[in-house]
Amino acid sequence: MDNSPSKKVWIKFKRNRLAFAGLVFIILLIITGILGYLIMPDDSPNANVQKVQISKQKPGATFKFLIVERYANVDKVGIFEKMLNGQKPDFKSIPITGYRLSGDSVFVTEFIGNEEKAQETKYNLKDLCPSCVLKSETATQKALFEKNNIYKQTYLLGTDIYGRDLLSRLILGIRVSLSVGLMAVLISLFIGLGLGAIAGYFGGKIDAAISWFMNVVWSLPSLLLVIAISFALGKGFWQIFIAVGLSTWVDVARLVRGQVMALKEVEFVEAARALGFSTFRTIIKHILPNIAGPILVVASSNFASAILLETGLSFLGFGAQPPMPSWGSMIKEHYGYIIMDAAYLAILPGFAIMFTVYAFNVLAIGLRDAFDVKGGSVTV
Repeated sequence: MDNSPSKKVWIKFKRNRLAFAGLVFIILLIITGILGYLIMPDDSPNANVQKVQISKQKPGATFKFLIVERYANVDKVGIFEKMLNGQKPDFKSIPITGYRLSGDSVFVTEFIGNEEKAQETKYNLKDLCPSCVLKSETATQKALFEKNNIYKQTYLLGTDIYGRDLLSRLILGIRVSLSVGLMAVLISLFIGLGLGAIAGYFGGKIDAAISWFMNVVWSLPSLLLVIAISFALGKGFWQIFIAVGLSTWVDVARLVRGQVMALKEVEFVEAARALGFSTFRTIIKHILPNIAGPILVVASSNFASAILLETGLSFLGFGAQPPMPSWGSMIKEHYGYIIMDAAYLAILPGFAIMFTVYAFNVLAIGLRDAFDVKGGSVTV
């Protein structure tokens, strides 16, 4: 039987059903975000195929489409490239309510949301389906035309104000939120671990200087600090990584400083110094592994904070720029419809933010209880 400390922590963590459910939810989010375009109904880059005729359609709406143009020189990408960047559409289509073939012409009734004002539009059959013109039998011609030029699509979560598939954009928004959270946490850990360990280990004037700097940053509201950094770096996806990371490192640094101050006088650290180990090795090999539990807890908490900061910045226009979908920008585009019959346009991304942040918060609580952070450090 494995009685290692890490095994005991895992067993204790699994007993917290809410925290374990949060972990499962986060894993499912990560898998969904990685697969991305492979499982999205709209696999075009940024899920940005716009059909304004079907804007603000309710969840579950199904439409029939007519392919009116096929694009030449659109290469089919491999599965890995498609998973990362999507596949450029190779045709243009319009929503229709019906059509009829008449000789070499196709008469199409386009969907415009008002059947009383709908009018037929005439297309040349040869332009839409060259192979259909060669068929003399009406039944065969119609079957071939439907096979080549007609398809149906169901919008499980409806469409946004531009007629884009809402489900696809929500899935792609997972990538934005999780990637910003991950990069921000890595940046905050890099800065926080370094400054906190130096301040706690050396103490004295070095500790006083670093603590003063931490208190200055700590006194600034996080959102205002991120906005200020965004102004300096400019708008964009990569800039938001740095901005959020630079605003969340103080939590890590304060925690690490306190933990290092508590551990630097214990026997195994004194033994490392007596053996002549360098300061860097003593901190990295002997002190930091013993405070891994508290660091994981604060990292999980910072992940949730980073997602909230990113969505707030996107709502204000500083985050991911259109047409890249972000949950915050999706709320910004649709919050005016909350009091109308299309409230789901803002509520769905709001729920996505809420459940994701809640999952990371309960994960942090579960890790705190499993590592028994209140009771001291745990060697893992």
